[in-house]
Amino acid sequence: MMPFYGRPDHLVAAVESVLAQRDDDWSLTVIDDVYPDPEPGRWVAGLSDPRITYLRNAENLGPSGNFRKSVDLMTASHGVIMGCDDVMLPGYVERVAELIRAFPDASVIQPGVEVIDLDGHVHSPIADRTKAAFRPGPGRHGASVVAGESLAASLLRATWTYFPSLVWRVEPLRRHPFRADLGIVQDLPVLLDLVADGGSFVIDREVVFQYRRHEASVSQANHDGTKFAEERLVYAEYGARFRSLGWHRAARAARTRLTSRLHAGRDLASASKSDPDRRRELARHVFGRGVE
Repeated sequence: MMPFYGRPDHLVAAVESVLAQRDDDWSLTVIDDVYPDPEPGRWVAGLSDPRITYLRNAENLGPSGNFRKSVDLMTASHGVIMGCDDVMLPGYVERVAELIRAFPDASVIQPGVEVIDLDGHVHSPIADRTKAAFRPGPGRHGASVVAGESLAASLLRATWTYFPSLVWRVEPLRRHPFRADLGIVQDLPVLLDLVADGGSFVIDREVVFQYRRHEASVSQANHDGTKFAEERLVYAEYGARFRSLGWHRAARAARTRLTSRLHAGRDLASASKSDPDRRRELARHVFGRGVE
């Protein structure tokens, strides 16, 4: 599944990366979220490949609405909600098919990912170096399975997953849908729900996906503080939930929300003094305890 609203050239690169897979056992559905220029949609619709479906929404659903629609449309046992600006390396489908066969009951598979910039160059921003430091699992090669409180605590210390690269087992994903009340912090609650429900995650080190990190992406758009406000809500909610389960390490990680606070602190240090509202919101996130 590939929700689309963004740069047409990035869409072309994303779709072409799927077409270039060594393992051709895949299907792709592009969901056009009423992008104002019809030409990218015409390009996708005109591809002569029966594995590719193009749909255009009747109205703009936004990211969270498109994520829910993507899950509704999934027909296979496993699915991916790929970013329309990301890139699958040629071995992606081949590798994740191997991992599905090896770990058929895993709720989520996190394949190996490298980060690219706006122009497609591999780089390693501080956010991704932090993810790597907190990500559990094996060393440079191989795959491992993680589950339970240790998995929940690691996700709450730092959301080290790369959402557009994740392979979801569809049946448990449908039991824990993406939330309509959240516009940016969509993946973390679903991941935590799956962990609390007994789900296991596979973490693989073989790099088969390129995640495009740039300031214009939805995950980077946080000038009004919406992302941090949503994070406080999620951390408070799951901290209480994990305390009730007796998962005290996970609850403590939710209360501390270490990397989320560090992120806000970095933004606070560079925030303009001419924008006092934003500085107050960032300071609240750095020094506050959660949601009142």
